[in-house]
Amino acid sequence: MNIFVGSLPFSTGEAELQEVFEAYGTVDSAKIIKDKFTGKSRGFGFVEMPNDVEGERAIEELNGYELRGRQIVVNKSEPKPEGDRRGGGGGFNRGGGGGGYRRDY
Repeated sequence: MNIFVGSLPFSTGEAELQEVFEAYGTVDSAKIIKDKFTGKSRGFGFVEMPNDVEGERAIEELNGYELRGRQIVVNKSEPKPEGDRRGGGGGFNRGGGGGGYRRDY
């Protein structure tokens, strides 16, 4: 089971995150998501637990848990729908409006 963990203190490390979840069962991995430019935590991560019963219990018990003064958000991570790309680009002259060139027929 893949579990989303949000509102993490920025100083939380992966070992600490794993340790918190190991109180509820086996943890395959704990990953803190970091900014690709600065390398600093973005304040959320994911925990992978192979046993769904243990994962559900961890979600139930840890959602709202206070970790170093912050209440963390814990819920089941749902995979993004295929083709769902977050972000997107601006693109030149999106949304119509001729961009200075007009053709009258």
